[in-house]
Amino acid sequence: MHLRKLFFLCVLIIGAVPGFAQEIDEDLVAPVPPPRPAEFGGSAPAADEDSGDDPSIVIDGTELDAGPDAQPDFSGITDPQPVTLSARLSDDGPFIPDGLVWRVFDTRTDANGELALVAKSEEATASLSLPPGEYIMHVAYGRAQASDRLFVEPGPNTHTMVFEVGGLQLAAMITGDVPIPDELLRFDIYSDGPNGRVTIAENVSPNELIHLNAGIYSIVSRFGPINAVVRSELRVESGQITEATLYHKAAQVALRLVSEEGGEAIADVEWTIQTPEGETIFSDIGAFPATVLAEGDYLALAKLGENVYNREFEIVPGSPREVEILTTVY
Repeated sequence: MHLRKLFFLCVLIIGAVPGFAQEIDEDLVAPVPPPRPAEFGGSAPAADEDSGDDPSIVIDGTELDAGPDAQPDFSGITDPQPVTLSARLSDDGPFIPDGLVWRVFDTRTDANGELALVAKSEEATASLSLPPGEYIMHVAYGRAQASDRLFVEPGPNTHTMVFEVGGLQLAAMITGDVPIPDELLRFDIYSDGPNGRVTIAENVSPNELIHLNAGIYSIVSRFGPINAVVRSELRVESGQITEATLYHKAAQVALRLVSEEGGEAIADVEWTIQTPEGETIFSDIGAFPATVLAEGDYLALAKLGENVYNREFEIVPGSPREVEILTTVY
């Protein structure tokens, strides 16, 4: 596996790299990080502070501390106040120019323990109007997410979120630097959450730029639909794009039933591929079935009418190959 890291901030400044800004999927269920600690400019209590018995609030399965009790009481003011929200990748870095989705929730939960959505914006710099009070602010940037508390006071309110986000681009090849067709390759991305492994993204295309919270992720690369799978762990750094190439020990294989070596393939053949343990991992009907198999030994079975022909074969990582079964051998 080869890794190459580029400066993520430079891409943001240029703003013209194709595919950098991507459409946001509102159904993503990636975990929401807790508020930034106070020592880093956020509203969550510092690590060494006693949070006491304050109530908690849960967003997308993440518990947020209720924060200090001594907030100004603006309950007598109900007129909406102007609120401006923006995000950047570091304290002095550039503002994120697009691709953000902002959501603001009430801190009070309903009977189901859910928070009411009170405002939403898909502008990079969100301009909202909210009555004074306390809210939960959530921002998504691709698959990266962050949340923090928002206190709205009388008069203009401005809040800038420092977003710990990086980029990830994945590719894969067959051992020996043999290219893999993009349509046969997909990636799944997972992270470890408080309740176990969490799916961040599935069926990611090769070289697709994915925005993620900084951290360590488990990557699964799938070459074809059967058993050519590679797993790895990668660290995504804040403010950088991490590029990774994973290598498969596998090959594409096509099957042919012929009456003579190099002859014309016979149609309407029922095909089965089994492992040495007898497990069936592939079946198809036709003259030229093809699939992808991991390195190893296999048995191909070709049924034509009442006759069944078979051949043992080995998959060695490399370019596509054909496996012929001769009817004249039997």
